[in-house]
Amino acid sequence: MDYLVHHAKTKLDSQVQFRYASHVATDARAPARGLTARGAATRARIVDAAASLVYEQGFAGTSLDDVMAATGTSKSQLYHYFADKDALIREVIKAQLSRIIAAQEAAGLREVSSWERLHRWCDHFVTATRATQGAGGCPLGSLVGELADQSEPARRVLAQCFADWQSYLSRGFEAMRDNGELAAQADPAELALTLMSALQGGLLMAQATRSARPVELALNMALQHMTTYRRRPKQAGRR
Repeated sequence: MDYLVHHAKTKLDSQVQFRYASHVATDARAPARGLTARGAATRARIVDAAASLVYEQGFAGTSLDDVMAATGTSKSQLYHYFADKDALIREVIKAQLSRIIAAQEAAGLREVSSWERLHRWCDHFVTATRATQGAGGCPLGSLVGELADQSEPARRVLAQCFADWQSYLSRGFEAMRDNGELAAQADPAELALTLMSALQGGLLMAQATRSARPVELALNMALQHMTTYRRRPKQAGRR
């Protein structure tokens, strides 16, 4: 993914950065009501820096001192915006999802509502994983192993973020079903879960093997499953 490429290049390209900044700014406003514009910007900057540190060093390997050093903030400032490290990590999880979606949109994948776009979405992840040889894994998936069994609030946020990411796919699959590209009996939510599960498994194996091949194989298998619901143009014309 483009965010994985960011890990290899050390910075997001300007288009992804712009889109990501828009996502983070939007996300930061909701829980930060009552803050001044400057305070909201500081809070978003802390979350952004923490997200990069956690992706590179892991949750356990990232201390609040690391975040303060990266952002030039004091301990009192940090605790003004976040009650503790757990509160910060919950915002980091949401920021990782924003980065993923921003990268997809920057790649021209605002929606996956046709077979052509679906194949492009899969190619997007294979190409990006190939560029990093799987290093870093998935920004969300890598946090599951660290947090899901240690923090129930963090697990719930992770589950919701995956659900939000899947809804990005399921909305596209609903459109494909409505326009006749998928059979009426296709379940968009189940297909989205299938594709997401294949992607996550592939990224995990890619991280271990330093090869994009697991992602390629896993997504191809998921696509093959989806083609059992594909309607050909002649079929799609019969309503």
